[in-house]
Amino acid sequence: MTTLLTLAEQIESSAIGVAIAESRYAYPIFEGVHLIGLAVSVGLIFITDLRLMGLVLKRTSVASVLSHLRPYVIGGFIATFVSGGLLFWSSALRMLESPAFVFKLVFIALAGINALVFELKIVPRHAAALAAPLPRSFAYAGVASLSLWTLTIVCGRLIPYLPAWS
Repeated sequence: MTTLLTLAEQIESSAIGVAIAESRYAYPIFEGVHLIGLAVSVGLIFITDLRLMGLVLKRTSVASVLSHLRPYVIGGFIATFVSGGLLFWSSALRMLESPAFVFKLVFIALAGINALVFELKIVPRHAAALAAPLPRSFAYAGVASLSLWTLTIVCGRLIPYLPAWS
């Protein structure tokens, strides 16, 4: 862990890290882009998840929802990932010392695994069902996704408020 924290100090004290942290506008702009990217990507994922659970857009096929929203979800994630990386660059040590940040990364990883399992295993196995009544595995994937992304956002918001690991 000491090596990781040393690396985080080096990242944070780099010219780019210092420039972002000390700029009057860079950090707030990157944070704004991060929040907009989250709103787009996770907001559309929530709509998709609610469709997978059969709660909204019942007359619209899952295939249609997935194909229409996917480009915007990916675009939102690109904005979130790039801006999040730049935010991390300016405060890497503080982030790694935060239990909320560590849990946020764990939930992101689990949400990514859930999405991969859904896209690579569940959808191909039930391709014919994308327009018919959905198997329960679709609803389970939606509940898992909705829960994991909610936990990710909650942990992200807790970062400034929780003390560092003792």
